Amino acid sequence: MFSFNMFDHPIPRVFQNRFSTQYRCFSVSMLAGPNDRSDVEKGGKIIMPPSALDQLSRLNITYPMLFKLTNKNSDRMTHCGVLEFVADEGICYLPHWMMQNLLLEEGGLVQVESVNLQVATYSKFQPQSPDFLDITNPKAVLENALRNFACLTTGDVIAINYNEKIYELRVMETKPDKAVSIIECDMNVDFDAPLGYKEPERQVQHEESTEGEADHSGYAGELGFRAFSGSGNRLDGKKKGVEPSPSPIKPGDIKRGIPNYEFKLG
Repeated sequence: MFSFNMFDHPIPRVFQNRFSTQYRCFSVSMLAGPNDRSDVEKGGKIIMPPSALDQLSRLNITYPMLFKLTNKNSDRMTHCGVLEFVADEGICYLPHWMMQNLLLEEGGLVQVESVNLQVATYSKFQPQSPDFLDITNPKAVLENALRNFACLTTGDVIAINYNEKIYELRVMETKPDKAVSIIECDMNVDFDAPLGYKEPERQVQHEESTEGEADHSGYAGELGFRAFSGSGNRLDGKKKGVEPSPSPIKPGDIKRGIPNYEFKLG
């Protein structure tokens, strides 16, 4: 006749060696404790309560433990790993970028299910800002940041921290499946053009009209060719004697490659 609930947190359900339960999720900044847990924001793993570890240890769960997170209200889902089992009962803590992907608010309900994912062989990312191109070696930076992730889901926008700056990247493609495990894998990484990136326009050099160009061809004809017509300085500092300038030679008198044997000094 009467019913009551002895527990104030949901009880995990187990179907065919599969872990499935609902938690109220909060961002890592809400995690109580003296220790700084900013490391959780730099990856793709969550913090679950100790009861989840107790249930998972009784199941034939394939390691590493991977989970599918679903927001049933918005029909959004993603995948993650687990970092620790130290959360309060009935609560799990997620990175802020993961809550944004699931369209979850603080205290929202999220469905957590254990899954097995194939190992990744390929992934493509699209930076959400052209600022990502300012990084000297973006591929090495991304590969180093992915060490804090357990899996990738196509369509997610992940966040990585580099030089005290947050860079967001959308997962455009993953192989061999739309959700893959990236733990101890040999994965090829590729990039798409950043969102909002525009290739620099090539400046077309307009040919200047021949009328606007100065014509220097007449100078040689007017002044004539003067070999070594400049002045020089003596090493002892004395002024050089004034010598008559050589007589000008007309351009027509010069033949290239044929020395003028009749030339006389003075």
